[in-house]
Amino acid sequence: MGDFVKNRVSVVTPVYNGEKHLHRLLESVLAQSWEDVEMILSDDGSRDGTLAAARAFRDRFRRRGYALRIVTGEHRNASAAINRALPLATGEYLIWPDSDDELHPSSIRRRADFLTANPQYQCVRSLGRYLGPDGGPCPPQENMTDWAGEELFFPVLTGQSFVCCGCYMLRCEAFFAIYPRRQIPEYDVGQNFQMLLPFLYRHRCPTIPEALYTVHVSPDSHSRRPLTEGEEEKKYADFEDLVDELAALCPVESPGERRRIALWKMDRRYALALRHNQRGRGAAALVWLLVHGGMEPGRAAREAAKLACGPRVRRLWRRLREGGKKRA
Repeated sequence: MGDFVKNRVSVVTPVYNGEKHLHRLLESVLAQSWEDVEMILSDDGSRDGTLAAARAFRDRFRRRGYALRIVTGEHRNASAAINRALPLATGEYLIWPDSDDELHPSSIRRRADFLTANPQYQCVRSLGRYLGPDGGPCPPQENMTDWAGEELFFPVLTGQSFVCCGCYMLRCEAFFAIYPRRQIPEYDVGQNFQMLLPFLYRHRCPTIPEALYTVHVSPDSHSRRPLTEGEEEKKYADFEDLVDELAALCPVESPGERRRIALWKMDRRYALALRHNQRGRGAAALVWLLVHGGMEPGRAAREAAKLACGPRVRRLWRRLREGGKKRA
């Protein structure tokens, strides 16, 4: 295991302006039934009372027998914050929950016990549940119904399976074999693809069919704020650049797998063009998808009609269809 401490779980979390919600995660870490936990909190240049809120937990972590390390840096993004924390991880296992979410009291134990009992696996994940601003259940933000498969690289990439970061647990030794410098690629689009995709390309990941992680959906969350058209285009382009870098790291070499990544890109480009009524770009994406087998001719014809009609006609058509269903 090298320098990794057997049975220790490293909890690495980036936080930015989390004064109001950070206590929820830290309380849930303190409530874990696993004995050896280190919490590494990386503040990304917060401008509120986040650091004071985190430091207020130091005595409680000490009494619990858990380590609490707090690292700071100038405001950049979540992946940069993760990179400040990764060099400090000493555990056998690694998780990285979001700062505004919480772990079920047996979340760490259930996953660590699974990996201990199943050394053939390098990672495992659980299911999650979603709560709205009022504390009541709300629909999942990702697909958590189709979880039986273990080959997750493409399902996670394409959104057919969930990214939900706090659900995953990885073996540190296998993770840092991918990132020996303990640094993931830094992009403004988050950290989860970097943490997961190269790992899932190399390793199977089973699912414990229990909701061991809670996502708190808040309209005030930085990741959920509405984007302008220009911001959304940049986000899509950044994701494509990131996936290209991760594909080279994996490395994705087979023509079939490269084609699947290209189809993922073009499908997203078409969806973006349709949303912003960019007919020229949408038509180019449709033609590419049709020629390269990413869309069957009948669907391509229907999508071309939607693109030509424009958003007003599409909205009217949806209202008419919904009205017809209600009358039926």
